[in-house]
Amino acid sequence: MKTVLELFSLKEILDYLKTREYKPMLGEELFPEVKKQSLEFDMLVSGSRTPVIASVHGFDTEGEIGEREAQKMIGELALIKRKMQLTEKEVIALEHPRDKAEQKALMKNVYNDIDKLVNGIRARIELMRMELTATGKITLNENNLTAVIDYGVPDEHKVANVAWDGASADPIADILEWYNKMETKPSRALTSNTVLMKILRNPNVAAQLYGPNATRLPSAGELNTYLKSLGLPAISTYDEVYRKKKATGKGYAVCRYFPENAFVMMPSTPLGETLYGPTAEETRLSRNADVNMEMMGKIIAFMYETDKDPVGTWEKAVATALPTLPYVDELFQAQIKLA
Repeated sequence: MKTVLELFSLKEILDYLKTREYKPMLGEELFPEVKKQSLEFDMLVSGSRTPVIASVHGFDTEGEIGEREAQKMIGELALIKRKMQLTEKEVIALEHPRDKAEQKALMKNVYNDIDKLVNGIRARIELMRMELTATGKITLNENNLTAVIDYGVPDEHKVANVAWDGASADPIADILEWYNKMETKPSRALTSNTVLMKILRNPNVAAQLYGPNATRLPSAGELNTYLKSLGLPAISTYDEVYRKKKATGKGYAVCRYFPENAFVMMPSTPLGETLYGPTAEETRLSRNADVNMEMMGKIIAFMYETDKDPVGTWEKAVATALPTLPYVDELFQAQIKLA
């Protein structure tokens, strides 16, 4: 009978991950995923795609000297990992099943664990991407690591404490004002369903769509049709959530990837990339002669054992990753009052 490590060899797990299709995340569209071979990467900040105009010269005169505006910073990918332990009873059952059906069911449980571990890493990366989209920063405050990475979104592209409740509020006028502040005009906007409902329930919005004293509540589709007629970006929502273990160690808190109070305008093109890099685990596993390095994906998962008392059998997933944001002036980030 095969051992657990033989049942779940590195090659078997890599083959599983290679064909496994996980639920797509919005951040994968905004920041397409790329695998690099280094932990460090060059990060452009304060860049712009708006051209700097050249000047006319007389013949036989020296050309005007241009300069690179964007600053280059060296970034380091964040290490993200998570593991789960198989109990001694589970190990015994896997290696000594009563029949093939039982072993198959037990193996399915292990692959379900691997999915949970991989999705946990994907969730942490998605949180980084959504925080960056909404605030221009990434906050790392876990496992005795505290850091804030500020990508440098211009202050004139940020606004806070925006009130969209009441008769004096005019969300469409605010959006138009923000739109006009941007050199590269945005073609889409992202917010929460909570903020979208504030816009739809605003009396000034209804009046602009249907006339004075309108009592009809617009639909999201009608709002977007009107916004497009003004040349403004259509609004979509993102309300996906993840669970996080409470500080007490008991139970889970449900949290959002994209802040509920955020309203962000952006281009239709990707905002940057999600860079993945190597891990120490990947380097060690690559010593396995039976494994082709090309099989190593962006997130690595594997099984290993420890000889401590009690003996341990572990499932683990690990990755290094961080999103880039090369054109910070193409975002406008607003924070809307929720109460």
